[in-house]
Amino acid sequence: MNIGIVGLGLIGGSLGLDLRAQGHKVLGVSRREETCQQAIPLGVVDDASVDLNILAGTDVVFICTPIAAIAPTVEQLIPYLTPETIITDAGSVKAPVVEAIAPLWQNFVGGHPMAGKSESGLEVAQAQLFAGKPYVLTPVETTPLKAVKTVEEIVNSLGVKISYCRPEDHDRAVAWISHLPVMVSGSLIAACMGESDPNVLELAQKLASSGFRDTSRVGGGNPELGLMMARYNQEALVRSLHQYRQTLDQLILKIEQADWSSLEEHLKKTKQARPKFNLKIK
Repeated sequence: MNIGIVGLGLIGGSLGLDLRAQGHKVLGVSRREETCQQAIPLGVVDDASVDLNILAGTDVVFICTPIAAIAPTVEQLIPYLTPETIITDAGSVKAPVVEAIAPLWQNFVGGHPMAGKSESGLEVAQAQLFAGKPYVLTPVETTPLKAVKTVEEIVNSLGVKISYCRPEDHDRAVAWISHLPVMVSGSLIAACMGESDPNVLELAQKLASSGFRDTSRVGGGNPELGLMMARYNQEALVRSLHQYRQTLDQLILKIEQADWSSLEEHLKKTKQARPKFNLKIK
């Protein structure tokens, strides 16, 4: 199968490595010529270009650009495709993307691989990045079943765990488990940097270990991704932030009032709830 990838960063590059390993011909597009030249010797693509016309004749195209560029990319890509070409994306927000593209291209299947790193760029792309991770597909009533089955077959070959849902439900769910953690994690870093005593701040930075590393990881990631999450999933993210603030206020009150039994009960409940979130708990 001839597969195109627009956006040769972490996600697009990792997709290319896996798809080429399975025998697909992969053609890539990047806005930077330097990235195109790097992608070929890295084994990410068979060929790459800054021009979308390289994707003429492809069977499936994965759009792995930032969210703001997905719909404009599809609009620019349409003149080079046949009506049978299937387009899918890897954006972390689905409702606005699907609403923008479905009227433009019938064979569009919204998608979101739930995998990543705090680093970004082609240099950190890796094979098997998606193996064992959730991969969400968000077809709507007008999405052709054949297009859905084709994308399902391709992403299944990556060893993922496929889930289907409505675009709106996807966005509410990822607000809780992806977008809220980015904002909370970033706020944790900012709060620590607000320590007024420079000696204490320096000591905290020296003492930081696995606990701080784990809870601050996503807050120290690509700022552009965090901004796009907030901009394109604003309503669901604000809703989750308000709920988080209420929970935090209740926690502060328990500690201020030295209500240790209530605090212990709270921590017991969170310990019991954590394994329910598809995590490999060690």
